[in-house]
Amino acid sequence: MTAFFDLPVRRIPANGMDIAARIDGSGPPLLLLHGHPQTHAIWHRVWPELTRHRTCIAADLRGYGDSAKPAASPDHAAHSKREMAADMVGLMRALGHERFDVLAHDRGARVAHRMALDHASAVSRMMLLDIAPTLDMYEGTTRAFAQAYFHWFWLIQPAPGPETMIEHDPVFYLRSVMGGRPGGLAHFSAEAMAEYERAAQLPGWATGICEDYRASATLDLEHDRAGRAAGERLRMPVRVLWGERGAVGKNFDVLDLWRAVADDVSGGPLPGAHYLAEETPEALLADAGAFFGWR
Repeated sequence: MTAFFDLPVRRIPANGMDIAARIDGSGPPLLLLHGHPQTHAIWHRVWPELTRHRTCIAADLRGYGDSAKPAASPDHAAHSKREMAADMVGLMRALGHERFDVLAHDRGARVAHRMALDHASAVSRMMLLDIAPTLDMYEGTTRAFAQAYFHWFWLIQPAPGPETMIEHDPVFYLRSVMGGRPGGLAHFSAEAMAEYERAAQLPGWATGICEDYRASATLDLEHDRAGRAAGERLRMPVRVLWGERGAVGKNFDVLDLWRAVADDVSGGPLPGAHYLAEETPEALLADAGAFFGWR
């Protein structure tokens, strides 16, 4: 297998967007989705093992990394999880994969949640890292959670306020968010940090991340509420892992919240905080191997 950072980044048209991805490995397809404020490079430490067992497609969400960065729309629909999910289904179909497994972190896990509802026939199994359902997190917000996840409430403020401040020094913003969690920046390799910092300085990045969060606090919640009212549930096996030192597990009953919206849920904490693929790669790989079936 080719080393992760030596692989070319491909740009593949999907859902009207060019989606950037690295692809390698053999076996059944596994879609890998990253979170904020990172790129698909979060998977570099688990990539060698994953690609021994699966054809891995590590993609950048729209607005992030080297994927297309659409302009903001008044209703934030261009950055809704519904559109991001359609991007990823389109990407996988363009690569010849009608059905696939998903391993997703943070914002990518929120995209995966919507994808598994809107495109249930496409998702075989899904592992979600360090999230509870978005609707429940907003409705269950406490002071402790708001303080730990301040960016949720700052990024949704009206444009161009957050964008202007981020664009003044995007590297500072990125380092402050990533370094503000337990363990600081020590978890991240120099090569990965250089990639995250490069991506944060690309035109349109600040708009993309702000609109991602604005959509989550508005249109995405409308979609979630409507879906629940209609009886929407996740029918495929779902595995949920979170960091034992992180804010999600400390502020929410993660498994109970997922069991309320899914039929087949399991999971538990890993010995990390939030960036599990980089903090605790061995523990994540052991759990993923058991869940996806190669161990």
